[in-house]
Amino acid sequence: MPVKAEREYRSMPMLGIVERAAGEEAKSYKVRGYFTTYDQPYVLWKNPIDGTEYKEVIDRHALDEADISDVIMQYDHIGRVYARQSNNTLVIGINDDHGPWMEADLSRTSAAREFFEDIEAGMVTKMSWAFSVADDEYDIETHTRRIKKVRKVYDVSAVSTPANPDTEISARAYCEERAKEAADREAAALAEKYEERKAECLKALGATINSIHHGGEA
Repeated sequence: MPVKAEREYRSMPMLGIVERAAGEEAKSYKVRGYFTTYDQPYVLWKNPIDGTEYKEVIDRHALDEADISDVIMQYDHIGRVYARQSNNTLVIGINDDHGPWMEADLSRTSAAREFFEDIEAGMVTKMSWAFSVADDEYDIETHTRRIKKVRKVYDVSAVSTPANPDTEISARAYCEERAKEAADREAAALAEKYEERKAECLKALGATINSIHHGGEA
């Protein structure tokens, strides 16, 4: 699976098959499911040395202003497009309190129908979505990244290997960098307090010396 530098990738549960309506003989050729959840932290990366879990959570309003104008459905984030919003074969919903969801109609082309058959047969079992982030924050105490604003959703894809090594490396680098930034800020704040305290002590010491000096002169 290719990884583009400006995009982030997260695995999601496999989509469910939309059952045919009562009285219909033909398959629906539709799949549906949530591609993430709101306000529910998940483990982004676990440090193998000390066991620390670095987590991520998607804010409830992270997608309110995101560009979801033409999301597509692919396999492994490359190649053939099986469904897309611009021709109404892919629907994206963001106003569900549980999380954003998608529904794809895979009936339009023979390739899309074959893709549906692979999903139905269990040959394809994992999904992933690609997006970019406009704003986030990191809590050093809980080791949690909160994605506050998603800039754009590029695609939702069925994937052959959901745990991509490059994605894990990227996640680890992000967590380590943000943790270092937070630690540096704390160190800088402590250093500033130390200098303030030292100045106060020197001022008090100077006042004491002056008092003793003037007292001796008397």
